[in-house]
Amino acid sequence: MMPASSSFHKNSRLRLPNALTRAWFTLLALSVTSALLTLLPFAPKIVGAGILGLALLKCRIILAQYLDLAASPAWLRGFSIVLTGFALIVLVLYLV
Repeated sequence: MMPASSSFHKNSRLRLPNALTRAWFTLLALSVTSALLTLLPFAPKIVGAGILGLALLKCRIILAQYLDLAASPAWLRGFSIVLTGFALIVLVLYLV
């Protein structure tokens, strides 16, 4: 009996991207979104808050995927809390 052939070979180029590649594409998309946000006709304070929020998302992706803190939820949560607090302080100072 012959083994069943697969449409995906071991060294196929049609594989799904790994977690780091997906994180890189997500970071790229968030960066483009930040740049496009500056072109929208909103008040500068709203645009600044949006860019800061996107930056916070990018920080979390970097911490979780590139620094591999996804494997350590307590550390990821701790860093996220500190970075969110810092981002809120920066946002309040920006809005004042």
